[in-house]
Amino acid sequence: MQSTVRRLDLGHFVRPASETGGPNAGGPAAGGPAAGGPEPRVEPVLAYLVRRPEGLLLFDTGMGGGDPETADPETEAHYRPVRRPLPAALAAAGVALADIDLVVNCHLHFDHCGGNPLLAGTPVLVQAVELATARRGDYTFDALVDFPGAVYRELDGEAEVWPGVRVVPTPGHTAGHQSLVVEQPDGGTVVLAGQAYDFASEYGSAVLARRAAREGVAPPLPGYRAWVDRLAQFTPRRVLFAHDNAVWEPAE
Repeated sequence: MQSTVRRLDLGHFVRPASETGGPNAGGPAAGGPAAGGPEPRVEPVLAYLVRRPEGLLLFDTGMGGGDPETADPETEAHYRPVRRPLPAALAAAGVALADIDLVVNCHLHFDHCGGNPLLAGTPVLVQAVELATARRGDYTFDALVDFPGAVYRELDGEAEVWPGVRVVPTPGHTAGHQSLVVEQPDGGTVVLAGQAYDFASEYGSAVLARRAAREGVAPPLPGYRAWVDRLAQFTPRRVLFAHDNAVWEPAE
């Protein structure tokens, strides 16, 4: 059976203008430095359901902090999130929480791991440095990290999850950020890049910067993150993101 990748809409939030100024800018939810922009931006919160012969994998689980008893008023006021419950999004895909065999979080900010407590007992793959950072506090909602029934499989770098499914470290947004490479028998490899870049256009710019450098274009040239070289080795046909509905595809 060939694998399939299905996007799940888990809501949206409003990023304030103070956080929209530069590439991969972010604030308390994003973990990056504030960089002012002209106006706020509404961003989707996207997860991805990967169906393979080995089972069902869920990449990211949506926004946490929506429980009235544990909600953080400051975060709610700052980002004005609108959540779509994970069970409803999965049901639209014909799947229940109990059907999920494996969770991969690109990182552990609240807008990426919010549904993890609903999947207690299901293994969660995370980079060891990311989990250690989250456990030090002042990083995400603590209740989303060590919840009852949490089962982590800590990774130290790249790892093959299932045949043809590989976690690749893509640090930058956070030190422990990771992406997922899903290879297809026909060569139609899909990369789930999470928040490695905020937008498909930013990733596309990095790919072109790499191409220009490799083709010997004279400097100065824009820099790009070292892991772009590694992702290029998989010759992806599509690269999908956590906060952008756009999809990067190669020109040819």
